[in-house]
Parts: sequence; structure tokens; C-alpha cells
Amino acid sequence: MIDTSRITLDAGKRGGKPCIRGLRITVYDVLGWLADGMSEAEILADYPELEPEDIRAVLGFAAQRERDISSLRT
Repeated sequence: MIDTSRITLDAGKRGGKPCIRGLRITVYDVLGWLADGMSEAEILADYPELEPEDIRAVLGFAAQRERDISSLRT
């Protein structure tokens, strides 16, 4: 099970976008880097404050959000 509790929402940080552990790095930042072809190792090297579990939490959060949106359509 993915630990999505690592994803935090704070209205005063990054416009209330979902962030990782209260950092100023958003879920969308990480998804964008992955979509651009960065590897997990490259992301972790560029952002040492992140942990491998954070990237898995981002993917789990995105997957859950997609499931939630899909269930609204049916």
C-alpha cells in the first residue's frame, strides 16, 4: 500500500496544491519531471530533500485521483 499521507495540502503553500511532506515541491512537479524522462535517481540527486517513498506517494496519489475522477463519470 502506498503511503499517500506524505502528500500534504496547505492553502498558504504553492497555492494550496498537493505538496510532498510540507515541502514546496508539488505532486505536479514530480509528475512533470517523470513525464519529461527524469529517472527516480535523477530526481533524488537533484532534490536531496526527497526520499524514494515520496515518489511512490506521488504516483499513488495520482493513481487514486484518476480512480476518483473515473468513478465520477460512471
